[in-house]
Amino acid sequence: MIFNLRLLFFLSIVSISAHAFQLPKNIQKKVEKEVKLAFDIESFTMEFIKVSKEINVQLVTKITKNNFTKILKKEVVIGYLFADKAPSKTDQFDYLVLFDKDLNIIKSKVLIYREDYGGEISSKRWLRQFEGKNSKDQLKYEEDIIAISGATISAKSMTIAINNLLKTVNLLQENNYF
Repeated sequence: MIFNLRLLFFLSIVSISAHAFQLPKNIQKKVEKEVKLAFDIESFTMEFIKVSKEINVQLVTKITKNNFTKILKKEVVIGYLFADKAPSKTDQFDYLVLFDKDLNIIKSKVLIYREDYGGEISSKRWLRQFEGKNSKDQLKYEEDIIAISGATISAKSMTIAINNLLKTVNLLQENNYF
């Protein structure tokens, strides 16, 4: 009887841990791969950052139940992950931003691009422009961020999305969420 209770408790904890961070399945595997590459780790856990309603209404980029997480290795925060959608010409694209433990961007990636044109924003070379940016930065398209011919709407959209995320991170830092 005690063995069954222990097993039930263990399975409950494993189930809760496994479902603690859930993105759509088509994105989850890509996100896990990017985290492993960026942080050079094989195993990690993720924990959602929960933001109060009072703070969330003030944020430019809203924090939902599954778009902003801490990345932990053996219960120590090694970085942060933000995943969301941004508008393109007629649809949206999914993107990911990885931060180090000090909230500097270490990687941005377009996970799924759904348009026939403008996919150049997925280029590693173009996305490297966001690396090293933090909540003190305000990026200007065509000044700080190079324009892409044929991808103007998506490139501007990604720049706006990153700027809004950096403003959000700044407000969260001011309110001691990190």
